[in-house]
This record gives sequence, C-alpha cells and structure tokens, in this order.
Amino acid sequence: MAPNSESDVFAANARTISRMEPALRRVVIVDANLSSARLLTDIMKGMGAREVYSEGDEERALELLRDVEPGVIFTERAGDKLNGETLARRIRRSSMSCRRSPIIMVTGEATAAAIKGARDAGIHEFLRKPFTTGDLFKRVENVTLRPRPWIEAVGYVGPDRRRFNSGEYSGARKRRSDGEAGGGPAEIRDQASRILVSAMSQFEQDPSQATRAIRQQAETLNGLAIKTADARLAMAVATLQAYVASGQVTKAGLAQPIGTVVAAARAANEAAPVARAS
Repeated sequence: MAPNSESDVFAANARTISRMEPALRRVVIVDANLSSARLLTDIMKGMGAREVYSEGDEERALELLRDVEPGVIFTERAGDKLNGETLARRIRRSSMSCRRSPIIMVTGEATAAAIKGARDAGIHEFLRKPFTTGDLFKRVENVTLRPRPWIEAVGYVGPDRRRFNSGEYSGARKRRSDGEAGGGPAEIRDQASRILVSAMSQFEQDPSQATRAIRQQAETLNGLAIKTADARLAMAVATLQAYVASGQVTKAGLAQPIGTVVAAARAANEAAPVARAS
C-alpha cells in the first residue's frame, strides 16, 4: 500500500465511516497468516471497528463466531485448517445470529474458479491480496451500506449472486429489476415460487434448510400480498405457513399448500399486465 494511503482514505471518507460504524462494532478475521490478520486488524480499527477478533482454524472460528456475533466477517480462501468456501457455507446454513452477516474473502488466489467458488458459497465480496486501503474500503462500504437481497433456498443461501462485487460495475443495466431492491413484484413472485418448488423437491435431503427456505419465501410473499392487496395469494400463503408451523411437515404434505401458493402467484403475474393497462 502507498505511504499515508490509509490516513488519506479515512480522512476523505469520514462521513461514510461514521455511517458504517454500527456494522463494524465487532469484526472477525479468519486467516492463519498472522501478519495478514494483524494488518487487516489495524486497518479495520482505523476504519472504526471497536472489537476485532482473529482466528486461523475453521472449527475454532465457528466457535468464535457463535460467541462474538460479528457484523462483518473476513476470511482467507485457504489455510492448513481452513477452507473459506466451506466456512461460508457452514455459516449461511447455521442457526447462528451472524448467519447473514457480510463475508468478505481476502486472498491471493484470484482465479476465475476462486471468484466463482466464493460467490456460490455465499460470500458478499472478493478482494485480492495485496490490496490498497481504498480497495478494502470500497468492499466494506458495499457490504455495510449497500445491502443486497438475501436468497434463502436449499442449493444456495446468501446474498443475491447477480450483484456480486456490484460496487465495481459501471456498465449498462440490462435487467428489469436493476436499480430495484430485490426486483419488481412479478420477479419476486417468480423467484419465491421457484425456491418453494425446489425446497419441496429437496426436502428429504435437507429438511432443516428446506423448511427455513420455505418459511422465508412464505414471509416474502405474504409481505408482497399485503402490499399489493392480493387476497388470494395472502390466503394461500397463510395456509402454507400454518402447515409449516404445525411441525409435522413432510414432502408429500407440502405439495398441496405450495402448489396453491404457486398457482396464486402465477395468477397475480398473469393479471399484472391487465392491471397496468387499465
């Protein structure tokens, strides 16, 4: 890093640092390289982090995360007793309060495969070593002040992968939902429906995560039904939520309530163009 770059960056972004402070009260760094962990600790403290903890072992890191409940997590991609991608997946699929906390992978392995692996593991941002303070600042700003929609499925749990490292993208916006937090109503209904069907099909392989995914999609659709005054969808979702809350959930038992929700969501999407034209 260039001399004085850290102080220059912090001085120029004092207001932004103040806004990031609540998320940086506790930070955990998972890196077996003590020098790298110490450097990152010093920078994060300069950025306003009050408590910074470090660990190099994956199992001990999970214990630390349960106790500390950090607002931001940093991890290396690999170490003697660390696999950053596996760690991210275990965090995302856990019941820890920090399971949705932003994770930034900081590593010297910046191959296309490494970046894709990080994205698919539920990592929020990817930063290659060596890095400048400005590069790190951008990543931290992205994860603390520009939250991405959360995807709670079975095959994937984490932030919306389509917006991976989005802070550096300056090209043309091609999707209808670009610029919207999570997309428009039709896209939300489509995505929730797909996840519900997928969760039902994979229920027996991972009942815990499938149930979590179903609850999340039902909650999302319920909020949308209320917002759009969609009584049919609201009633279908309520039936699904009641069944899941019963505690006697089976793959076969999910078929009817999920089918009803998907049908209601499809009907709402089909009716949407007519409503806009009238």
